[in-house]
Amino acid sequence: MTDTTTTTMAADPQVNPPPRGWRPPDKSPAVVIAIAVIAMAGVLAILYAWRLPPFAGLTEQTDNAYVRGRVTVISPQVSGYVTSVPVQDFAEVRAGQVLATIDDRIYAARVAQAKANVAAQEAALANSTQSQRSREVATLSQDAAIASARAQLTRAQADMRRADALVADGSISAREQDQTRAALLAAEAAVRQSEAGRAIGTQDVRTVLVGRGGLQASVEAARAQLRLAQVDLDNTVIRAPAAGQLSEIGVRLGAYVTAGTQLMFLVPHDVWVVANFKEAQTHDMRVGQPASLRVDALGNARLFGRVENLSPAAGSEFSVIKPDNATGNFVKVAQRIAVRIRIGAGQPLAHRLRPGMSVVAKVDTRGAR
Repeated sequence: MTDTTTTTMAADPQVNPPPRGWRPPDKSPAVVIAIAVIAMAGVLAILYAWRLPPFAGLTEQTDNAYVRGRVTVISPQVSGYVTSVPVQDFAEVRAGQVLATIDDRIYAARVAQAKANVAAQEAALANSTQSQRSREVATLSQDAAIASARAQLTRAQADMRRADALVADGSISAREQDQTRAALLAAEAAVRQSEAGRAIGTQDVRTVLVGRGGLQASVEAARAQLRLAQVDLDNTVIRAPAAGQLSEIGVRLGAYVTAGTQLMFLVPHDVWVVANFKEAQTHDMRVGQPASLRVDALGNARLFGRVENLSPAAGSEFSVIKPDNATGNFVKVAQRIAVRIRIGAGQPLAHRLRPGMSVVAKVDTRGAR
């Protein structure tokens, strides 16, 4: 009786209704809000990563960017055999440090020859000064000769007046009068001769003065030759133009080098980034905007900087052969604008940057809006 009743009650759907399926437990409002916030954050992250609205245009990014620096080619200005190379590959050098030396015996001999030429030209100039003084003293002697001739002329003129008076009353003969007249003419000729000599002496002094200009020019030319010879001698010692790090040394002891031969490279520590953005990406770019840099060689470590300048023209304008788009099959190609980015100070990884490294550059353009 009891077992039958129990079985009947268990089978009754009103007493024990059958299960209608699994349903999760009800969540509290705080959990629902948290899930909604997480979902919204995920959607916004995806939109930001893909630069879709509303984040479109807030930043501009390119992987066509590289570290740049003032890489200098070290070359000699003179030719000769290399006598020493006191530096090693990749060495740190300071400004003015000796990098290599060239045999200077020929250039030292040219300096000595130039010095001798300067001495010879200066001696010629000094001789000109002495010649001028000698000519000036000679003109003083000629002035005295003129004074003496004029005194003789005055005496002859007085004798002639007396002779004319005496010949009238018969005190002297006509022959003596003629002799007196001849003496007068001789005195007049002596005066003219002395004055001509004085004029010649004056012209001699002027000749010396005119010639001195040429001698002074010769002295200056000789001194210029000496300076040139000294410059060549100084250039036999090749020094670092600035502080930095050397590349692999391309010259060895005893090698013969000529002017312009590439010996090594010097890389100063001043570096920056040049990022080549598509022209449409530079619409909102301005000088001073912040930029972030990811460097492949540093394990994608992030560095920070600022836009320092923008190129005045597209890269195609600086190419040797400019593209000709005046064809029937024109295809528009987005041009690249170089943007120079200054690396911020105080970043420990910045000193590890080397020119030529690949960079992913991102510029925050929100400041232009």
